Amino acid sequence: MERLEITVKEIRGKCPVYKLGDRIVIEGPEVKLDETDAICTHAFASLLPYIVALRKGIKPRELGLGRGEKAYLQCLDPGEPYTDGGTVIFEVTVVRDEAEKGVENSEGDR
Repeated sequence: MERLEITVKEIRGKCPVYKLGDRIVIEGPEVKLDETDAICTHAFASLLPYIVALRKGIKPRELGLGRGEKAYLQCLDPGEPYTDGGTVIFEVTVVRDEAEKGVENSEGDR
């Protein structure tokens, strides 16, 4: 099953929810609350359109979200001088289940 590990990479301004290094972990359609530090509705709204695409194997470069294997997304709060908050940059890593990789490879051999 595809797993996304989303990490707070940078905070510009003030964020009342996240601190550097905080994580959101998603497996399939489920947010793994026991492995997730916090969820902000503003930030999650920014992430949500890309979660399924990244889980389904679309590369960050194809989505215009990165140059390598990691995607970079930003919270929609613009921060000062427009709001009292700040924006957060998230790094998204797709973690593939090793058992699934083996199944995919063996299916190709048939």
